[in-house]
Amino acid sequence: MAPMSAPDTVRLALPAEAVDIARIQRRAWAESGLLAAAGGGPAADEATRVWHEAIVKPPLAHLRVLVAIGDGGVVGFAVTGPSGDPDRSERDGTIAEFVVDPRHRGEGHGSRLINAAVDTLRQDGYEVATMWVPARDDALRGFLVGCGWGADGAHQEVGTGDGAPGIKLIRMHTDISLDTQP
Repeated sequence: MAPMSAPDTVRLALPAEAVDIARIQRRAWAESGLLAAAGGGPAADEATRVWHEAIVKPPLAHLRVLVAIGDGGVVGFAVTGPSGDPDRSERDGTIAEFVVDPRHRGEGHGSRLINAAVDTLRQDGYEVATMWVPARDDALRGFLVGCGWGADGAHQEVGTGDGAPGIKLIRMHTDISLDTQP
């Protein structure tokens, strides 16, 4: 008989999982070209420290780090919190990070992770969820559209600080308010 494994799930991140989150982020950034655009990104130990702090001592009351757990451990993560965009209201939350390990895409983790992130935002009292996505990431945009999200017309370009070309982002959004109709 095969050993029982934990079912695929999403939950709040544990401090010890900061290293896994940093590793997955780096792998996903390398695959997408964001790592090169970010000048190689932070060192692994610095990234782990930042994620550990975000988990144990979040800078905002509603900041949550969620992890998708698959066979063998952490396979993705998301960060939820209030929207910091000046044109959004206090009832608007954001998914600031949404990453599924490239090695585990297509296994349902993204769907579980996006649903858990939206549920978390809703439980924190938000009525709209937003997410900034790279304009060239057709796969992520297509995934979000399939989940009921749409572009809201906002866009921006973020620089890397080292003179490299910026990354063009578009903002996606979806209504997550509770349906009060019978």
